[in-house]
Amino acid sequence: MKFYELSAREIAQKVRSGELKASEVLEKTLSHIRAVDGQPGVLDSVSLSQAEENKVHAFIEVTESLARQQAEEVDRKVSAGEDPGLLAGVPISIKDIFCIEGVRTTAASRILSNFYPPYTATTVAKLQAAGALIVGKVNLDEFTFGSSNESSAFQPCPYNPWDPSCAVGGSSGGSAASVAAYEVPLSLGTDTGGSIRQPSAFCGVVGLKPTYGRVSRYGLIAFGSSLDCPGPIAHNAGDAALMLQVIAGLDPRDATTTLVEPSNYLGALEQDLRGLRIGLSPDYAHIAYPDLETGEVSYEPLQAEVNQATLDAAEALAKAGVEIVEGIPMPNSRFGIPTYFVISRVEAASNLHRFDGVKYGYHTDKPVKDLNELYRLTRAEGFGNQPKLRILMGMYVSASQHSAHYYHKALKVRGMIRNDFVQAFDKNGKYALDLLMTPSTPTTAFKRKAVFGNTVLMQYSDQMNVCANHAGIPAVTTPAGFDAKGLPLGIQFIAPEYREDLALRAAHGYEQATAGAAWRSRRPVVLGQGKEQA
Repeated sequence: MKFYELSAREIAQKVRSGELKASEVLEKTLSHIRAVDGQPGVLDSVSLSQAEENKVHAFIEVTESLARQQAEEVDRKVSAGEDPGLLAGVPISIKDIFCIEGVRTTAASRILSNFYPPYTATTVAKLQAAGALIVGKVNLDEFTFGSSNESSAFQPCPYNPWDPSCAVGGSSGGSAASVAAYEVPLSLGTDTGGSIRQPSAFCGVVGLKPTYGRVSRYGLIAFGSSLDCPGPIAHNAGDAALMLQVIAGLDPRDATTTLVEPSNYLGALEQDLRGLRIGLSPDYAHIAYPDLETGEVSYEPLQAEVNQATLDAAEALAKAGVEIVEGIPMPNSRFGIPTYFVISRVEAASNLHRFDGVKYGYHTDKPVKDLNELYRLTRAEGFGNQPKLRILMGMYVSASQHSAHYYHKALKVRGMIRNDFVQAFDKNGKYALDLLMTPSTPTTAFKRKAVFGNTVLMQYSDQMNVCANHAGIPAVTTPAGFDAKGLPLGIQFIAPEYREDLALRAAHGYEQATAGAAWRSRRPVVLGQGKEQA
């Protein structure tokens, strides 16, 4: 095993015991980042050499100075016999949507390219307090608006470690890529409609969206305030559980955090799978979308290998003692994306109004005659196409003459989607499920530039994920093999609210059930292990 393959739990154990120093872990991590990441994302486009075309480009900024200070403090605590924290010496990357005091926080947008927050997000502060080493801010779709990470104002965007010609997914694409390339064992991302799970599946790693309110949103630059969920990205369920154990919990600075106490997520991994009831739904076996000509709902099958991976996983779980329940109806899942289109745009438009060139961030250098012109020019120059589209659509569907037909209807449909899950998980109901298992994505990673620019088509890559956001419930994606092109496949476990422990238990159990599978030994091509070596 190479050093960079150590899990977060192994690193923390070795640092806490004194076997490794946090400073030693950090220097090896920074060396590996320099070897595989290449040119960081910058505002002004750069010409890449052929060597750079085979790099990952996950980072916007590597925070070496901050990480060294943190490593020194961890080593001091260990030497003094003090508790260095659950994540002692564990390198972590942070999606550049979380504020860190004194560290540039851009949301991958020109309009925040000069923003240095005076405060730190609660999640990041908890990670720091637990001994984590914050090694850098990673790229994302601008303001998290996208599903490929190509809309970032900071280019080059991240490349998929398994095939650099492919997209990493989004919006937490930099987070997923940095973990997949073994640059860090953990990353902090956000999930609004699949933004942790879709890129995690594309990059072959574990990604967890917690219950809404389980993890604080304080210090997170908001996209959809009723949908955004911070969560961990890791190589395995155990590391995801470790990180969730640190960041979960009530935050007095975020009124949406829950009073429900966090579970023992690490302890849940010690339970086997016997007795669990896991459902399969035919409504997650295809993509449903409205035909623009007829207005009727049309259906397209998923990539065959994606469906087969789900069926193979069900077979492996059944052998491990799980009761597989087929035919679970989730009839309103087909409305997940249209509903998301409306609700997320209304909330995005509201949240984006704070960026005006007056209080903080970028403002136009052109002379202006009044405040309105300052707003107009600043936003025209500072925002990319995706924020502009979301402002326009959000204002349109929330306008008084349209809101009843669009926004209010979307809120009602969101309730219908949640009710599908309530019925499936009702212990006194017909199905009494513990979990629902689905594919994580309709396809494996698509080529860069193949879908970018088509906002509607891009959004449908999240159809397997988005309903968990509408319902406010937890879901985790875990690797499930590879397709014929050598690209990762993923399966998803969706759990009732506040039962992240069940989702992680299932993901960990599946890891154990497939531990001997040949595909588990594969490593990304950016590490020098090509598909022919896998």
